Amino acid sequence: MSQTDFDVIVIGGGPGGYVAALRAAQLKLSVAVVEAQHLGGICLNWGCIPTKALLRASEINHLLHDLPAYGFKAEGVSFDFKKIIARSRAVSKQLASGVAHLLKKAKVPVFNGFGKLDGTSANGRRKVLVTKDGANPTTLTAQHVILATGARARVLPGLEPDGKFVWSYKEALVPEELPKRLVVIGSGAIGTEFASFYRNMGSDVTLVEVADRILPVEDEEISQLARKAFEKQGIRVLTGAKVGALQKTATEVTIPVTLNDKTDTLVADRVISAVGIVGNVENIGLEGTKIQVDRTHVVTDALCRTGEPGVYAIGDLAGAPWLAHKASHEAVMCIEAIAGRAVHPIDPTKIPGCTYCRPQIASVGYTEAKAKDAGYKVRVGKFPLLANGKALAMGEPDGLIKTVFDAATGELLGAHMIGAEVTEMIQGYVIARTAELTEAELAETIFPHPTISESMHEAVLAAYDGALHF
Repeated sequence: MSQTDFDVIVIGGGPGGYVAALRAAQLKLSVAVVEAQHLGGICLNWGCIPTKALLRASEINHLLHDLPAYGFKAEGVSFDFKKIIARSRAVSKQLASGVAHLLKKAKVPVFNGFGKLDGTSANGRRKVLVTKDGANPTTLTAQHVILATGARARVLPGLEPDGKFVWSYKEALVPEELPKRLVVIGSGAIGTEFASFYRNMGSDVTLVEVADRILPVEDEEISQLARKAFEKQGIRVLTGAKVGALQKTATEVTIPVTLNDKTDTLVADRVISAVGIVGNVENIGLEGTKIQVDRTHVVTDALCRTGEPGVYAIGDLAGAPWLAHKASHEAVMCIEAIAGRAVHPIDPTKIPGCTYCRPQIASVGYTEAKAKDAGYKVRVGKFPLLANGKALAMGEPDGLIKTVFDAATGELLGAHMIGAEVTEMIQGYVIARTAELTEAELAETIFPHPTISESMHEAVLAAYDGALHF
């Protein structure tokens, strides 16, 4: 007879849910995962991973068309778009299968179906109903339940994805052909990554943003540099723009855009709607509980506890920042708290953010403006990649490393980067934030030469008038 009573039940098998289950198993807690669609969640199947596979292909395409700059010559360069998409799907499938293997290895049972809270059992343990394909539900019980149901694309009136002309991120990942004209609405990480991919594959791309700048959560200076880089690549960027109701014909879409009280009309073959996400709070049994929902996200305390005893929420369901690594860290913290271990609440200013467009963008901590708004007197250091030998050697001179320090204590308040491979380098500043290092320790750190990461050192020195190579 299969087990139905556990210490912990996790509803959702994404980067928050499956990590929670694996850590629970390591700590000898009996745990089960309930997953309705696919292990690995949106991240592995329809988000982080497949987009990176596509972006890698687009980077290769860009390089193949920039060969003369490196002394090479090739004629008749072409690509098989269907194979590019197929490779992306294969990478996702491989990783999702890996998650299934890890759970099996850890002896974590996976119940396929929709999980829903259903009050408590006679002995006071939480009940979870698992339903699949209309069959009679399976009842599971546990002392603790972790909600990790994730989020989905926000749909705005007039921008509803139709699977043909208007795409959400899912349709944008598996197109049958490359659109010649593409409009991307929304310039957060999802929107800019798709704009970058399709432009580097050859589409005519327009990026539309209602805010006054693209990538509005990033430091303003980084946003400006990103816009400059995108426009240099041929992406048309419209900010402070409002989109009206779309009009479709048999072959194209007309998009009215109001900018500075003047309405212009864009015509495209396809439109990508990337206007944010909403939490999956429906049909998971929140009714009749003390769990609060704020703007489609479950309200939790610093240790991921909801208002209902024994019920927790992690990842995108629990609100911003909507990042897979935040979900995984919350998962470990939550399980360790359940196991009685001492844990530290997550400080959002120590969570890195990465956008994998070209050029890449990465950041952690306060922007210069937010640091000032918080009352800090700041010292700011900047170092352009144009002055970095490795960046020049790679043919990637466009970029900037920017640091923000507390002028009073020398604490690193924030770091903001745009350029080649900065998503791989930001962790250095994240460690500095986590360890509460000051400019003194960072200045004394020896960075290897020649590397792009040397620019991180120079940006620290620049904040204290000590930059050596600029």
